Amino acid sequence: MKSLRIMPFGDVPDYILTAISEELRASLNLITEIGEPRGLPKEFYNPIRGQYLAEKILDFIYQKFKGNILAVSSEDLYAEGLNFVFGQAELPGRVCIISLHRLNPKFYREPENKLLFIERAVKEAKHEVCHALFGLRHCNDSSCVMSFSNTIFDVDRKSKELCERCKRKILRK
Repeated sequence: MKSLRIMPFGDVPDYILTAISEELRASLNLITEIGEPRGLPKEFYNPIRGQYLAEKILDFIYQKFKGNILAVSSEDLYAEGLNFVFGQAELPGRVCIISLHRLNPKFYREPENKLLFIERAVKEAKHEVCHALFGLRHCNDSSCVMSFSNTIFDVDRKSKELCERCKRKILRK
């Protein structure tokens, strides 16, 4: 059984971390532990964009920490050539990150909705963990958790479950 440390970066609600941990444990058969909160290194912050560069954070985590790690950040993330990312992962690898910033309904000037916030965070966490730990690529099935999310509507449309094809790929690992 694979183990995974969930590392909060910034002000990450405990209820989000717990939900992610429970889902990954139940659905992917992972041994999960939640680490202590920490801040993101300031050198990866782009003040012009007001965002952190996800790839540099992944490199930092990879070099500084051992084991499989899912970083959960409250900060907005981007990748070169993209306006933002919900998350990013080594494919395959042992480190991945998600950003809660644009998953929170409040970002879209909607009322607080903890259940929706949890659902979105769980989907993106599972998506990135499946990239890193299981080497899954994006799926063409729009309801599969491994489908690519370019907008929050894509996140909301997909399920938190793997399609049958992606499940079979994991079972072969």
